[in-house]
Amino acid sequence: MSLKEQITEDMKSAMRAKETVKLGTIRLLTAAIKQKEVDERIELTDTHVLAIIEKMIKQRKDSITQFEAGGRQDLVDIEKAELTVLSAYMPASLSESEVQAEVAAAVASTGASGPQDMGKVMAVLKPKLAGRADMTAVSGLVKAALSKA
Repeated sequence: MSLKEQITEDMKSAMRAKETVKLGTIRLLTAAIKQKEVDERIELTDTHVLAIIEKMIKQRKDSITQFEAGGRQDLVDIEKAELTVLSAYMPASLSESEVQAEVAAAVASTGASGPQDMGKVMAVLKPKLAGRADMTAVSGLVKAALSKA
């Protein structure tokens, strides 16, 4: 079963169970998926769907930070609930040591010798780690590894 089909099935079960938060979040997700399909005139693969989910998770995290700074706990709770629903669709995250091993392997395979080669290394890592690691943290690890080189 593809990720899109899983999301559709989860939406149906949320309707039956009258889970309003889950249903609302899944509807937002399906709307984003359909919007992307219409805009680009393509059928989205699981990789594309994961990218959309990752973007939505990042938006929720940013919103939580802003709402906490503004003292709006009611909105923080809503965003956290949506974040929980969206996170369920992401693949299992890699541990810190696994990410560091991937970074080391990518640096070795590209023959990167300094900070100017960061783009090459990130190009190798992005498809491997997308959705399984925080790419901002990965970027920091790559920068640190290349500055030592």
